[in-house]
Amino acid sequence: MAYTTIKKPSDYFNTKLYTGNGTTDTAQTGVGFQPDWTWIKARSIGYDNNLFDVVRGSTKRLIANATTAETTQTEMIKSFDSDGFTLGNDAGVNANTETFASWNWLADNTSGSANTDGSISSTVSANTTSGFSIVSYTGNGSTATVGHGLGATVDMVIVKDRTRAGENWVVYHKSLGKDKVIYMNLTNAADPATDFWGTSTPNSSVFGVKSGNTSNNWSGDNFIAYCFADVKGFSKFGSYIGNGNADGTFVYTGFKPAWVLTKASSRTGRWRVWDNKRSTFNVVDKRLDPSSSDAENTGSTEAIDILSNGFKIRTIEGQFNGSGETNIYMAFAEVPLVGSNDVTAKAR
Repeated sequence: MAYTTIKKPSDYFNTKLYTGNGTTDTAQTGVGFQPDWTWIKARSIGYDNNLFDVVRGSTKRLIANATTAETTQTEMIKSFDSDGFTLGNDAGVNANTETFASWNWLADNTSGSANTDGSISSTVSANTTSGFSIVSYTGNGSTATVGHGLGATVDMVIVKDRTRAGENWVVYHKSLGKDKVIYMNLTNAADPATDFWGTSTPNSSVFGVKSGNTSNNWSGDNFIAYCFADVKGFSKFGSYIGNGNADGTFVYTGFKPAWVLTKASSRTGRWRVWDNKRSTFNVVDKRLDPSSSDAENTGSTEAIDILSNGFKIRTIEGQFNGSGETNIYMAFAEVPLVGSNDVTAKAR
């Protein structure tokens, strides 16, 4: 049996860096596929984390570091294209001479199809090979389930109320379980919340939502969910315990990471994103924060090493590597540990 079903991870996830020019109808190519979810963050200036997807439509913007409702922005992403996307002249994604990172995922290159696996019907654009789906649904205010279309147990779900301002981004992570929620727009530790993700653990067909008017199930509100399942050699969702040492914890993923997101879950701490395009050698110390509009932190002491089979923490910073503290992570591959020709991935 092959080590992984995905021989070239960049066919499903890829980071594209670019410099803005302030001009409308600017094509950004080189992603390698038509993206279905694109997350853009300014690097050289402070600006919001802007999220766009094919199910809601390319001009529909959500902000990862805010509780604002969805807005229509005709001069941010104008279209998803065969090898990237076309930008308008909005400074948040295309300010002249400023640098940006875009993180891009492939679903099924459609605006979704009907899914009736859950007690709430959903619209799903799913890629079962890469374990990623985009799910749109309307809340009913009752304990319910929502179909995610992955055909494999969902390990992480990121949900945002599109309709109602003031609602947090809520995250299910398998390391926390259905009775805890953590917020992508906040630095808070995970909150206890009985049955926030339903009365049973999310499975290969559905994830659950809480009864009552909550951040994942206000009655009559429209929601978007980004759902993920572990795929050997391509993606990994787990947790690690900090050791409070500069020679920090090693986290095994089974691949050489292209992108790593971490968050302290047992204490207050920022979300952090590292990738293989902004930092091309170890130590990887260029950090962006999904919960903040801050510009890129360059030369940060909050650093990791990217290794052939995982990543290693390289700081004593308590929000990231506090002794005995639990941190959750999600990671996507640059190269699987063992390629299709049985050649192992190489460290930097």
